[in-house]
Amino acid sequence: MTTPPPALVTLDVWGVAPRAVPGALLRMAVDRPLLARTPGASFAKLLGTGAGRSFTVGDADPLHWAVLVAWDSERDAAAFERSATVRAWSRLSRERLRVGLVPLSSRGRWSGREPFGPSGRAGHHEGPVASITRARIRARKTAGFWRSVPPVAADLHQVPGLRCAVGVGEAPVGFQGTFSVWDSTEALRGFAHRGAAHRDVMARTPTEGWYAEELFARFAVASLEGTLDGRTP
Repeated sequence: MTTPPPALVTLDVWGVAPRAVPGALLRMAVDRPLLARTPGASFAKLLGTGAGRSFTVGDADPLHWAVLVAWDSERDAAAFERSATVRAWSRLSRERLRVGLVPLSSRGRWSGREPFGPSGRAGHHEGPVASITRARIRARKTAGFWRSVPPVAADLHQVPGLRCAVGVGEAPVGFQGTFSVWDSTEALRGFAHRGAAHRDVMARTPTEGWYAEELFARFAVASLEGTLDGRTP
């Protein structure tokens, strides 16, 4: 049975002061059962963040934490703003970036599921887009994967049309991903298909067998509010 794409996906990135890091770590534990019981949330993940340049422990950014949720309806997403989770993070944080996303295309799985639908609303989209990539790295392949990342990360941060890019993950090692916002579909495709380093990694992925599970999804940016590192992407 095919699961339809969610009506809306939201990603909140919360920025905290150093003194609030212990509280953020506590929220990462406390909010898991709360999100599991949130009405209308068909899929939810609490994520750490990082620079996305090496996907090693040294990449981790303890000052930024993310909450990703796929919603059955926009009304459910709006109601989440009054939840205990949002109230708690608002007290802890000094900044927040909230992005509303509509799935355009998705392939692969996350925790055994297709959280954004098998294909979404595929087709041409005018305006800003976002991308989520996520992979569970096979333990025996970790070193080879790490060696492949720096050239791709270097290219990513120099590509025209990139508004922001954040490394995201469910654990410091082995569960890696990126969230990025782009001016247009053309800008995203330019990085994916014209960057030599990225093309090389794409070509090697089937033979190297780095991933036990992977997902690539593209979204229309429906809304974007707040700041990340003091800047609105």
